[in-house]
Amino acid sequence: MTTATQTIAATAPAPATVPAPEPAPARRPGPPPRPRPVAVLVATGTSTAALLLLVALGTVLHHPLLIPPLAASMALVAASPDLPLSQPRSVVGGQLLSALAGFAVLAVAGPGLWSAAVAGGLALGAMMLARAPHSPAAATAVIVALGSPPFWTFTGLLLASCAVLVAVGLLAARATRRTYPVYWI
Repeated sequence: MTTATQTIAATAPAPATVPAPEPAPARRPGPPPRPRPVAVLVATGTSTAALLLLVALGTVLHHPLLIPPLAASMALVAASPDLPLSQPRSVVGGQLLSALAGFAVLAVAGPGLWSAAVAGGLALGAMMLARAPHSPAAATAVIVALGSPPFWTFTGLLLASCAVLVAVGLLAARATRRTYPVYWI
């Protein structure tokens, strides 16, 4: 036996469902927004000043302080001071760890292109484990494995150079009222 309620329910039309909206098409990321002209001038001036300071100090010390990875490091500090790659921990720690990776590979395998490739890869692993990622520093490991510089001289000058880059980044941040560093350790 069917009750009246069951009969009505069986013959009533199903409630109308609202179709789910179609998902928005995935938006492809584009280039970053165009920087303000003042930001470009400050970053360019800061980077240039820091690199010229490295050249001047290197001239006084009769040792080159400016190596290509440090130019890339300064570009990060000056143009993107908020990034983890730009923080002092990453600039100094990443550069020193990468140099140590280069010297370790150099001690085991000697100088050469194969050693340089291994040193660059190991430098990345060391930086990741130390939570001090700094992509330009991988090139420092390559330079060490190719050039076989004196350990103490190279390491000391690299540390001094990194300190100069961070100090110039601090001065620029104070002058422009930006926050740098976001964190130290």
